[in-house]
Amino acid sequence: MKLQEYQAKELLNRAGMPVPDGEVVTTPDEAAMAFERLDAEVAVIKAQVLTGGRGKAGGVQTVYSADEAKEAALRLLGKRLVTEQSGPDGVVVKNILVEEGLTVEKEYYVAVTIDREKALPVAIVSASGGMEIEEVSRTQPEKVFREYIEPVFGLQPYQARKLAYRMGLEHSEIAPFVDALLKLHVIFLVNELELAEVNPLVKTEDGELVALDAKITIDDNALFRQEDLQFFQDSADIDPLEARARAAGVNYIKLKGNIGCMVNGAGLAMATMDLIKACGGEPANFLDVGGGAGKEKIRAALGILVADPQVEAVLINIFGGILRCDVLAEGIAEAAKTLDINVPLVVRLEGTNREEGIEILKQAGLGITFARGMREAGEVAVSFLRSNA
Repeated sequence: MKLQEYQAKELLNRAGMPVPDGEVVTTPDEAAMAFERLDAEVAVIKAQVLTGGRGKAGGVQTVYSADEAKEAALRLLGKRLVTEQSGPDGVVVKNILVEEGLTVEKEYYVAVTIDREKALPVAIVSASGGMEIEEVSRTQPEKVFREYIEPVFGLQPYQARKLAYRMGLEHSEIAPFVDALLKLHVIFLVNELELAEVNPLVKTEDGELVALDAKITIDDNALFRQEDLQFFQDSADIDPLEARARAAGVNYIKLKGNIGCMVNGAGLAMATMDLIKACGGEPANFLDVGGGAGKEKIRAALGILVADPQVEAVLINIFGGILRCDVLAEGIAEAAKTLDINVPLVVRLEGTNREEGIEILKQAGLGITFARGMREAGEVAVSFLRSNA
């Protein structure tokens, strides 16, 4: 679960990391009043969207009066912000953060995340923070420093100091930087995050380190333990189909393609998506019903796939084990009674009760195309799209 900037800063502030004064608003008049309450000479109007690259896309604007704050809000609220990371459709701006402007001397990048290759947490820092950090990482990787964290002991002060020295910080800057990085690690650890990023962490004219922008991603699998974080979740920020899948207990991520996938097991799901790509198609989603799925979950999963207007064919790829092929087939047959299925269905079944499952689906009269192997299943699914085109 990703947090909006203002939510991430609330989490940082709880842990004692300084953040600028600010207020979230949803109307231009509220933006003007928020500027006045800040009692500052300058403020920054920030679109609150779950995508990077806001600044370059005009989603961050500097204002010097309440009237300018209102005008900036009018330009942003309700509009689609198209950034390098949002895709061509952009993201609708539903609220904005009106925040005091700071005089910045230096910008740093600090983050704690998971290195999946090494299966370890890692602290990542750079003295070249700000909007161009992605470009710095790509073209000048020697300016980005990493320190891997032993999970048993956590990030140690000596590791944070080592990073500060490698960044070339002045002696007076080292202690506050170490303190900020250690606090960020505690936030990451205590809240069971996938990412805790501050970019930029700025040094103001009075020497204070302040989190000027922040990104936080919470591990969804830890939310049941993190009850105080659940109120951050905004259903408006979740794709409706993903919200529907979450309510049904189905692991689903919507993608940009047009071949819907229903698979049991994350590994097989990834392989199925790769197969569709290899056959010249594009997967419309990642969907793992899980090894122990019952009829209800199967029915919910199929309903989610056919409700996606992008889906032009559905590939069901199941290896029967804990989820027997006949149970899957019964779920599909029952779902077909209540769903308007007007796209081709391609089914590949292997494993426990395969023949029984195929017979159930044949008797359901759904016009299913059965494939014997994975390669054949992918090719048949893609061929339906080509014939439609």
